Amino acid sequence: MTEFVDLFSNYILLSALAAWLLAQVLKVVFYGIKNRTINLERLIGAGGMPSSHTATVVALTVAVGRLEGLGSPLFAIAFILACVVMYDATGVRRAAGEQAKVLNKLVFEHKKDDPPIDAEKALKEFLGHTPLEVFGGAILGIIVAFLLPMSI
Repeated sequence: MTEFVDLFSNYILLSALAAWLLAQVLKVVFYGIKNRTINLERLIGAGGMPSSHTATVVALTVAVGRLEGLGSPLFAIAFILACVVMYDATGVRRAAGEQAKVLNKLVFEHKKDDPPIDAEKALKEFLGHTPLEVFGGAILGIIVAFLLPMSI
């Protein structure tokens, strides 16, 4: 039972999880405002504003820094992890999403005499993030890590 209590009183873990959850909920809200429709897939989907991956690793990094200090090896590890995740979100994953858009357009604009393509097989286009979406996730992660009390 003590392990269970320890797990849910872990400031670093709770900061990261809270930032992720809040980012996912905000994705639904922002998507709804922009498209005037509710899309609950945004609760678990990648891509969109704010970046939940970024919010998670930035909250983790800030929480580690606050608890362990900026000179700690754990902070260094968390910081490098955050940099890699943010770079990947705006680079590789974003490029893959852009390629998926082009491929979907090509596949679904096939000749009429070709066999029909199942819309369920469309490639996911929401993969990466714009720099603004990553920035939004970073700000969210910082705010969450500072708002949560360090001794929970």
